[in-house]
Amino acid sequence: MIRKIAVSIVSLILVVGAVIAVVSLVNTPKGSDGGKKEENLSPSMKIANQLCQPSDYKESCIKTLSSVNSTDPKEFVKQAILTASDAVKKSFNFSDDLIAKASNDKREKMALGDCKELLDYAVQELQAATSMVGDSDLHTTNDRVAELQSWLSAVLAYQETCVDGFDDKSSIKPIIQQGFVDASQLTDNVLAIISGLSDFLKSVGLQFNIPSNSRRLLADDGFPTWFSGADRKLLAAKDNGRVKPNVVVAQDGSGQFKTISAAIAAYPNNLKGRYVIYVKAGTYREYVTIDKKKPNIFIYGDGPRKTIVTGSKSFAKDGLGTWKTATFVAEADGFMAKSMGFQNTAGPDGHQAVALRVSSDMAVFVNCRMDGYQDTLLYQAKRQFYRNCVISGTVDFIFGYGAAVIQNSLIVARRPNDNQQNSVTADGRKERHATTGLVIHNCRIVPEQKLVADRFKIPTFLGRPWKPYSRTVVMESELGDFIQPAGWMPWAGSLHLDTLYYAEYANRGPGANTQKRVNWKTFHVINRNEALQFTAGQFLQGAAWIKNAGAPVLLGLKR
Repeated sequence: MIRKIAVSIVSLILVVGAVIAVVSLVNTPKGSDGGKKEENLSPSMKIANQLCQPSDYKESCIKTLSSVNSTDPKEFVKQAILTASDAVKKSFNFSDDLIAKASNDKREKMALGDCKELLDYAVQELQAATSMVGDSDLHTTNDRVAELQSWLSAVLAYQETCVDGFDDKSSIKPIIQQGFVDASQLTDNVLAIISGLSDFLKSVGLQFNIPSNSRRLLADDGFPTWFSGADRKLLAAKDNGRVKPNVVVAQDGSGQFKTISAAIAAYPNNLKGRYVIYVKAGTYREYVTIDKKKPNIFIYGDGPRKTIVTGSKSFAKDGLGTWKTATFVAEADGFMAKSMGFQNTAGPDGHQAVALRVSSDMAVFVNCRMDGYQDTLLYQAKRQFYRNCVISGTVDFIFGYGAAVIQNSLIVARRPNDNQQNSVTADGRKERHATTGLVIHNCRIVPEQKLVADRFKIPTFLGRPWKPYSRTVVMESELGDFIQPAGWMPWAGSLHLDTLYYAEYANRGPGANTQKRVNWKTFHVINRNEALQFTAGQFLQGAAWIKNAGAPVLLGLKR
């Protein structure tokens, strides 16, 4: 009890100190370059102006914060999130109004139904962010910036998944896109404010001396402090044989369940710790979804070629939105998979056909396979880590809107149809302040045997810019000779070429020569210092949660 009181007093002192420091700043007369206009602003408007400086949409940012009558920076962050939430809810109702218009078109009606589901996810993320900021002091708000950024970037991801569910020829798609403009810009404003929060606090003379991410969440035994003792033992196990499952799935009846979905449905109420599912060898022909209400599931099999989850849903055959074609879906936070295979067997004629879709925060996949053709792996939202995996496909086969690092893995380009060309990646980062993108680190990118003979006839590129701020980095990886000398391909003409971010660092192999790479100003051959920001430790704030999930991880660079 004494400790709790002490912590409360410290928190109160921090907040009071922050407010005093901010009031001191905003009431200090400006120098000659400050201008009388700035001096005449109220203290709260001065804070609003400063917090909105990093934003790309300053006018809407300042308008949002102008209603705050306070000098507490936390209130400005909270107001920005609430305003973004209102805009998303408005677009939610807006999409609902379009259902009547789409009543005679099955695909458009289905896409609108998907939008309602996705925007509900977005609202949930914003509610979580509002609650976290409202219930915390400035210290804990600043301490959890990475988590807030992940949630808010997910909001943008869900909005874009909704838009992408419509055919380009749809008369409803541009209406939906226009309806999301405010919500998208306001969400990006919050991301901009949060990204500049630490600098703002320093500018008013307030520093919390927050420990680095690599140590902040670690207890004395090296695990995150929020893990239970049972979790520590489970995640420390290096051998599946030493992991005691809660339930066993076996097709021959030797386990409690014959299907993975049945095991997930048995997820206990009020679970504390991990729910561990062991799936014995077999080919499981089922569609599996781990919904948001079932966090901290760990599923492991007998090997990615022995324990396989397979399906064949596709856009072309089933008329489903791409995200709904997935064979296996992990939405709940804290999901981990080991020694599992995930397939979509729709083939190249199926077009968009996802094997694995992930929107779980702090998700980890170790020694897994994801096999498909177009759109094999969808890293839909939040922070994800893949290690010692095999990922195969053809067109945009690693794609998404989240933040993903793929490390020490084998990436296999398959032979597409004769009229297609391969692009390994297609990142969907829409706004500049989203903390998302794709990093391929210390991997091998190779052609499958069927593609080898035609590797110069059927071109393969490292990626193409799906969205305006598409961000993809390939570093310390081996690239086969089938990779086109240009390396990267446009999406459509010059679309997004001025805003994307593509980078390569210290790659090797015959396809790694950058002398003939695209001459876009947004393509970069980066140096070691620049590459460090894309390592798992920094890009995913992964020093704590990846390492202590029992996954081997290279947090920095090899050299």
